[in-house]
Amino acid sequence: MSIMTPEIEMVDRSTRSIRYLQHGWPTDLCRWHAHEEYELHLITATRGKAFVGDYIGDFKAGDLFMTGPNLPHNWITDQVWTEPVVTRDMLVQFNHESVVKLAEGFPEFSQVLHMLQLAQSGIQFEGFNGTFARGHMEAIRDNKGAERILAFIRFLVRLNEHAEKKTLSVARMVQPEGGSKQARIAQVIDYATKNYHDSFSVAEAASMAGMTEVTFSRNFQTVTGHSFVEFLNRIRIGQACAMLYASDDQIITIAQNSGFKNLANFNRHFLKVKGMTPSEYRATARKDLMPQAEDSK
Repeated sequence: MSIMTPEIEMVDRSTRSIRYLQHGWPTDLCRWHAHEEYELHLITATRGKAFVGDYIGDFKAGDLFMTGPNLPHNWITDQVWTEPVVTRDMLVQFNHESVVKLAEGFPEFSQVLHMLQLAQSGIQFEGFNGTFARGHMEAIRDNKGAERILAFIRFLVRLNEHAEKKTLSVARMVQPEGGSKQARIAQVIDYATKNYHDSFSVAEAASMAGMTEVTFSRNFQTVTGHSFVEFLNRIRIGQACAMLYASDDQIITIAQNSGFKNLANFNRHFLKVKGMTPSEYRATARKDLMPQAEDSK
């Protein structure tokens, strides 16, 4: 199975609006997969590599993530952990409609919807207290009915208040909606995403948005959390990641096809965004996401 085509998991919501799960390691539940539900995912033991969309990064016990609908993900424990672990993951699955309806009934809760937008790209809650997170998960696990829902809502509110939300996957970046400035920034994002391989300067982007360069740069930073050049490079690196683990093309060819005219520049930006070289990324993705395919070679 190609890692570009994750296994689709169907979740039964006929009798409950949220679903709590926990599992150890190793287990068949740990696989490259996607589902329509959002997922809160707490690592309680071991360490290894997190795969969320095109993102690859390290995880350790106490790390907390949220993934959005249909965003492929997996967490691979490093091979140094040779003994089975009883509980490695605690997780909660919930759907978008439930939270939207809650916000419609209680407008004070609507601020949580922005966090769900970020989750389309995957979120890591950096610096969130792991013991605190586990307490919330246990409260959800140990309660039933309305009390379980209240425990879940309480956790969402705490997460929304947490300042350090790191978005993960470039490929699932959400386009902002709302006021006219955001709509014009969204137009630039859409164009950059589709034409990432072409030259596209800040001046050209500002002209497309109908703003001066200074105003555009300020608004773009506010909307995306990145400068325009940084954001464009992240899109290009994200596209390069897909090419690296889905093809056998040479790295210089992938660099050129993703919009970088200079291999050294590509390598520098790739290392900055992904924390590893393109060759290391390709080797890591193929080794950890497709172990059976590698073993059969």
